[in-house]
Amino acid sequence: METSAAKTNGKHPMEGLLKSGILRIFRVGEIVEGTVIEKRGSKVFVDLGQRGTGIIFGREYYEAQDILKGLSVGDPIAAKVVELDNEDGYVELSLKEAGRERNWQTLKRVLEEGTTVDLKVSEANRGGLIMEYLGVKGFLPVSQLSSNNYPRVQGGDKEKIYEELKKFIGKALTVKIMDVEPMEGKLIFSERSMDDQKLREKLAHYPIGAEVDGEITGIVDFGAFMKFGEDIEGLIHISEIDWQLIEKPSDMLKIGEKVRAKIIDIQGDKVSLSLKALKENPWLKAAEKYTKGDVVMGSVTKFNPFGAFVRLDEEIQALVHISEFGSETKMRESLALGTSYEFTILMVDPKEHRIGLALGRKEIPAESATAEEPAKA
Repeated sequence: METSAAKTNGKHPMEGLLKSGILRIFRVGEIVEGTVIEKRGSKVFVDLGQRGTGIIFGREYYEAQDILKGLSVGDPIAAKVVELDNEDGYVELSLKEAGRERNWQTLKRVLEEGTTVDLKVSEANRGGLIMEYLGVKGFLPVSQLSSNNYPRVQGGDKEKIYEELKKFIGKALTVKIMDVEPMEGKLIFSERSMDDQKLREKLAHYPIGAEVDGEITGIVDFGAFMKFGEDIEGLIHISEIDWQLIEKPSDMLKIGEKVRAKIIDIQGDKVSLSLKALKENPWLKAAEKYTKGDVVMGSVTKFNPFGAFVRLDEEIQALVHISEFGSETKMRESLALGTSYEFTILMVDPKEHRIGLALGRKEIPAESATAEEPAKA
């Protein structure tokens, strides 16, 4: 083969370099820099100095021809070594592979520096969003969406969440890189990590015990989200909505409703709020209102494998233990939801928020007044 790097005196110019071992400096996968010395047809020759002459041809040429068209003899070039010594003695190079390699290096640097980038969502799946950065497709898991963008879907229905995620396609989000694994081709983004840092700074002004006014922004099976202050969002767990037993948070709260809550815990970027902490605890007066041995009227509100809940008033619910009936089947045969019955109070424990009942009127000897209550472990 005759090129500008032609053979001299019957010897290829690479022969001396090969014998001297200079080429052993190269490693496959290494990014090298050189100068374009000739463009001939679908081949480009690169001067690598004392390290030899490189060539870009074949598939590597066609994959990078858009870049190569803009190059002239004398232009500097960076490429990736794909073969140390081909049959003609050249170092085979790849521009496209070099670009990918440099992109992954840049992605690692962006991760280390914690830089934020604005990226457009290109796709959505049931687990999150797809976006591209520096020619590399990355994934933003739904769990890494900011509190403002996290889909509030009651019951956590995956299909409904997917429908909400598809609404982000074409929109730009400000994200950080959370993980980069070039060997696995993995690039993970997070919108929440940036959100979390800002949130911690804002939360520094709110001590535990502070009372805040806000608005209900989302309702799920396990509670409700409330936004307060400078765009801070906390969770009101279902057990912190009211003193009474609650089946569904949506029965008590509505999105957009204005409420006042108490901050009961802050763990990192997670804020726990309570509505019931600002209400009078009805159990403090339970011992005055209800006494063991009393006969009371109550309405059955819920069945559980361990018994039936009975509403005694607007704020107090008691339990008829399953042992009163012998089995869950007999319990359901003896009681009907929403129906009122006479019950005898077996025990009252305001501290544990418990009142034990027996169905109907019963005589309770003082020494066995709590015998019906299951022993604690």
